[in-house]
Amino acid sequence: MSTKEEILSRYRRNMKVEGLYDMPDLDALQGVRYDDVVARFVDMSESVGGRVAALGTADDVNELIRSIYPEAKVFASNQPEITIAQLNPDTVAEARDLNGTDVGIVRGTVGVAENGCVWIPQTMKERAVCFISEYLVILLSRKDIVSNMHEAYRRISFTDYGYGTFISGPSKTADIAQALVMGAQAARGVTVVLTE
Repeated sequence: MSTKEEILSRYRRNMKVEGLYDMPDLDALQGVRYDDVVARFVDMSESVGGRVAALGTADDVNELIRSIYPEAKVFASNQPEITIAQLNPDTVAEARDLNGTDVGIVRGTVGVAENGCVWIPQTMKERAVCFISEYLVILLSRKDIVSNMHEAYRRISFTDYGYGTFISGPSKTADIAQALVMGAQAARGVTVVLTE
């Protein structure tokens, strides 16, 4: 008997009969709950190096973003209310055309208070805007913030692109020489703009 056959026969001998054990009730896992999910989300976002700005009803989102990133020259977004964008990730020929983007602006659909992350479904042709931009702005409604990941997973959905990602604060690593480096693999700064 070959080594492969021997290993497979051991697996077969030790396999349990399917259906012998019921799957656990995952609905019982509710996770942590917060009375004020927005306040907790802000605290957690800032603790991981992110920034949160609130958009008032009379505020213009373009002016707010410009005031946060006054030195930025190239903005990229496909959001209809973003008029300061010179690049649109839906109309560029390829992802590398977004190289040099100072600020990418995307929309998140679920924010998570327990860890400050935001679900960003791919709603643009070139998702590279989320990772190639020097700074990332995520537009998020206060109504879309939940307490924990259990709630978030129930609410996430995919678009026709079939891709989405959770982002929590700027990209960072301390792998090399144990020195913290911001923006190693993606944006060096992330701002969540809370809308009504």
